[in-house]
Amino acid sequence: MPLEGKIALVAGATRGAGRGIAVELGAAGATVYASGRTTRSRQSEYKRPETIEETAELISAAGGKGIAVQADHLVPAEVEALARRIRAEQGRLDILVNDIWGGENLVEWHKPVWEHDLENGLRMLRLAIDTHLVTAHHALPLLIERPGGLLVEVTDGTAAYNADHYRLSPFYDLAKVAVTRMAWAHAKDLAPHGATSVSITPGWLRSEIMLETFGVSEENWRDATDKVPHFVISETPRFVGRAVAALAADPDRARWNGQSLSSGELAQVYGFDDLDGSRPDAWRYIREVEEPGKPADATGYR
Repeated sequence: MPLEGKIALVAGATRGAGRGIAVELGAAGATVYASGRTTRSRQSEYKRPETIEETAELISAAGGKGIAVQADHLVPAEVEALARRIRAEQGRLDILVNDIWGGENLVEWHKPVWEHDLENGLRMLRLAIDTHLVTAHHALPLLIERPGGLLVEVTDGTAAYNADHYRLSPFYDLAKVAVTRMAWAHAKDLAPHGATSVSITPGWLRSEIMLETFGVSEENWRDATDKVPHFVISETPRFVGRAVAALAADPDRARWNGQSLSSGELAQVYGFDDLDGSRPDAWRYIREVEEPGKPADATGYR
């Protein structure tokens, strides 16, 4: 197993991309601390059924060791305690994945800032940005103690796409662009310590919430293409998980330092597939649909 002996923290591992990443790191042999707010005895404001205990069990079933830790990443004391626990139990941290989000129920699409609920918008920014900074503040000191550490900031959209596309809400737009810039900034600080920082985006993610929205399950998700044909480019959360696992196992991962990456792009580089054997590249597909005939740049995006 390429990540056997490695210690990872996936912050925001309850569901979606965070769970997919945590499970795939486990499948590669890592010990994975899966943190989040929702446990079997305590729900978050989402009031959804997924829990961090389930994620930890999936990690272990995949071949790794899953450790569930309840933590609200907006509360510095809880994140500090989590970092201290990893230090005490493992003495090292090799991989930090910041996938904390929690804003689906707060976004008001197609509303300018003066019409969007201000409290919801500011709460979204705190969940999307403050949580990542709090976690980096407390976890990165442990990660940089050994050369070769990897920080992955999870967002929505590549830097190239977000640079000239409005993400339909000023608060959501800022939240997702800020995370990419955050990864770039961390790259400057981590490089002297032999560590790597990247941002990564999945494509059209078939998360638990997305499947529910389309009224399908993972088993019959293609039925949703009858209403939305473009859903055919969607991917499971495990696909971006395989992207992160491939990055973590790459001895030359420093070549990506500071870059904005996507699951589809890395699949072309590292040669992994989604669970069904497909290899979707959603962001490239979106560019081709929106701007046919425009030459691709060096990354493959238009």
